Amino acid sequence: MTRSVPLRRPLVALLLACAVLVSATACGDSGDSGSATGTGTSSSASASASASAASPSASAEKQRLAKARFVANAGLAAGATYQWIVKPYRAGTFKKGAEGRTFALVKAGLAGGFAYNRLKAAAENAKGDPLLSKAVAPLTAGIESLQGVATKLRKGEAGEGDIGAFESVIDSIKNAGKDAGAEVKDKVPSTSQLTG
Repeated sequence: MTRSVPLRRPLVALLLACAVLVSATACGDSGDSGSATGTGTSSSASASASASAASPSASAEKQRLAKARFVANAGLAAGATYQWIVKPYRAGTFKKGAEGRTFALVKAGLAGGFAYNRLKAAAENAKGDPLLSKAVAPLTAGIESLQGVATKLRKGEAGEGDIGAFESVIDSIKNAGKDAGAEVKDKVPSTSQLTG
């Protein structure tokens, strides 16, 4: 029994180190040459990435990934907005005295913050594709106008205009994506995604 405990600790440490390395590489920015992992593998990977960046296929791949990220982020924002802001508002759940109002307002506040964050990320992703960038650029002011709406939702102070602003920005983002060949479909995030 005492022999298996010392063997278990290094094994767990090794698995955790691998998990951190994999998540850092999967979530890291490919343009970041100063990697925090400190391994020779990451520096050689970034060197090969910069060497392949000169090829036309790498540029097309970056544009394709930018569109995919845009679609994913905008879809999550649209799904959260509809599921936890628009739908409960139209059902009257945000009105004083309504059953489940407090829980709905907390969820709407989280969804509002989440949607704002995902819309900003989508706008940033759009910069990777020239056509998408032109379509989304005029919408950044609308996205920024949503910054304080999450707090209003959580406090129960949001009105028809605030809900309409969210719907309008989401519809504009969807239309811009469709015009640029990146159709956005609603994807409802899980509750854990809202809080994490």
